[in-house]
Amino acid sequence: MPPKASKELSYRDVLDKIKKHDFASVYLLMGEEPYYIDLIVDAIEQNVVKEENQAFDQLVFYGADSDIDVVIASARQYPVMGDRQLVILKEAQTCPGNKTLLDKFASYVAQPNSQGVFVLAYKGDNLSATSALMKAAAKAGDKVVVFKSPKIRDYQLAGPIKDYCRQKKVDIENTAVQILIEYIGNSLQKLFGEIDKLIVGAGNEDKRITAAMVEENIGISKEFNNYELRKALSVKDYPKSLRILDYFKKNPKNNPSVMTTSTLQTFFSQLVVGHYTHDKSDQSLMDVLQLKNSFALKEIRDGLRMYSPRQSLAAISALRDFDCKSKGIGSLQNEYDLLQELIFKIFTVS
Repeated sequence: MPPKASKELSYRDVLDKIKKHDFASVYLLMGEEPYYIDLIVDAIEQNVVKEENQAFDQLVFYGADSDIDVVIASARQYPVMGDRQLVILKEAQTCPGNKTLLDKFASYVAQPNSQGVFVLAYKGDNLSATSALMKAAAKAGDKVVVFKSPKIRDYQLAGPIKDYCRQKKVDIENTAVQILIEYIGNSLQKLFGEIDKLIVGAGNEDKRITAAMVEENIGISKEFNNYELRKALSVKDYPKSLRILDYFKKNPKNNPSVMTTSTLQTFFSQLVVGHYTHDKSDQSLMDVLQLKNSFALKEIRDGLRMYSPRQSLAAISALRDFDCKSKGIGSLQNEYDLLQELIFKIFTVS
């Protein structure tokens, strides 16, 4: 789920109030996930001061280049043309001696300008609850909005992705979500950027993002990639595994064997750890194996059913044997022929 601010405010609650022109005097935005911080800052810039008055009543500072005393003095000024003045300190984490220096804002937060809106955006971490600034914010009541944006863990990403697609009025297949997470990672800005590209590329008629669209957009060939090979192995689908290997052999530049064996090494190592993990609940396996999403968990569950601890260890041994042979130790076979031999060993070990 998307992160929540203190006082039970979600990022959407904060945005709704801003769009209704129900402004707080101070916004302290912080955390490891920058996407929601930027989203709120953009909404404030678009709504607090009318465009025609922004040259007079809107000031934007950046942490590394700003004198904090000047920022505070600017925040205390009254609007020239409109009803409110807006002062934003972006990238506050880049202020020299940032956390200590930012405590200078405590006195302002305690008594903010009644005709001003002040925004402090601090990325990468949270300000300490015991700091003078945060103590002042805690006492200020509704005048101050404190929004904390934690980094979303990989296995939590499906929710925000589907939520973003709903906002864009498009549907997205579960497999498409899985592939996006697998290949893009947990940067919301990059994930949502890829989704925007998919929506534009699809045109106005297509309201559904499919796995095929994602694969084509980020350069993955449908069915024939390391992700699909791992999936085929997890359920012991030997014919499909051979089809994928045949494709790899015909397209060696895009499918180096080192990437394939690295993927398989990770998978079978996770199976070994999973077998010997006492608590095999979903949450425990997600944490212990550092899985990115529920789809990866399903593959691990399938693998644990299909491969015993001994078979998983045997697969790792076969992978090490492949590594030696691929370097010319004890074999002169083509690396893709060796891959086929490797897969055969994995499937036939008793």
